[in-house]
Amino acid sequence: MTGTTTAVSFENVGKRYGNRVALDHLNLDVRRGEVFGLLGPNGAGKSTAMHIAVGLLAPDSGSVRVLGGDPRQAQLRRRFGIAPQKLSLYEDLSGRENLVFFAHSFGIQGARLRERVDAALRFVALEDRQHDRVAGYSGGMQRRLNIAAAIVHEPELVLLDEPTVGVDPQSRNAIFDNVLALRAAGHTVVYTTHYMEEAERLCDRIAIVDQGRVLAMDSLEGLVRHHGGDAQLSIERAGRVEYLHGDDPVRLLGEALQQGPVDTFQLRRPSLEQVFLTLTGRQLRDAA
Repeated sequence: MTGTTTAVSFENVGKRYGNRVALDHLNLDVRRGEVFGLLGPNGAGKSTAMHIAVGLLAPDSGSVRVLGGDPRQAQLRRRFGIAPQKLSLYEDLSGRENLVFFAHSFGIQGARLRERVDAALRFVALEDRQHDRVAGYSGGMQRRLNIAAAIVHEPELVLLDEPTVGVDPQSRNAIFDNVLALRAAGHTVVYTTHYMEEAERLCDRIAIVDQGRVLAMDSLEGLVRHHGGDAQLSIERAGRVEYLHGDDPVRLLGEALQQGPVDTFQLRRPSLEQVFLTLTGRQLRDAA
């Protein structure tokens, strides 16, 4: 997909680190104004794709277009921001000083500088701690400041790489609110995660990535419809549990009742987790 409606386009992108294949003919498109999820296990290639999208890495093969141009062009890179998985903050500086530094790097000065730093601190609810050294921040506060550094210059495109790793539930929900607020303000967000519930809650469309390839890309509803399999109905009668599968659980329950009384029943509908396991497999794997 190309054109003005596309924020990010990868076509047959390949990337190797020595003998290890990080991206293997990766194809994806991100539409402007959406929250796009890259969902995959650790080591699937999500972070590599993010680094290529912002011009920090060059692909070995294939083509990449971001906001209509080459992401390695310095002028274009002013139009997007990234909050990397590895925090990019100066712990000996205060939260405010960090944001001033990052805003300066985008050429923001004077009254505009103060305005943008104030807005970014307000966006992630860190006004009260803005003058404290980042070394004293909790993990969740540092993650939120990392997001503030990514959006202090008001980028069109925001890339968030595993932004909730190691944070408390309150900060996690605050980050969710930040993502939805960015979309409501018209920004495009690319969000990488390996947490199903995050992708379900936040993303307009989701690409499931594994071993450097996109296995499926669609809305949550489309992924579940095409890859989730049948609903599962479990019924218990006379102390025995039966499992029935099919696309019409009401019919399954009716047929079960015709065979005799049912003590209890439970319906499990197809989910993103089922889609993920169907496509990536159930084998436990550690990142290289």
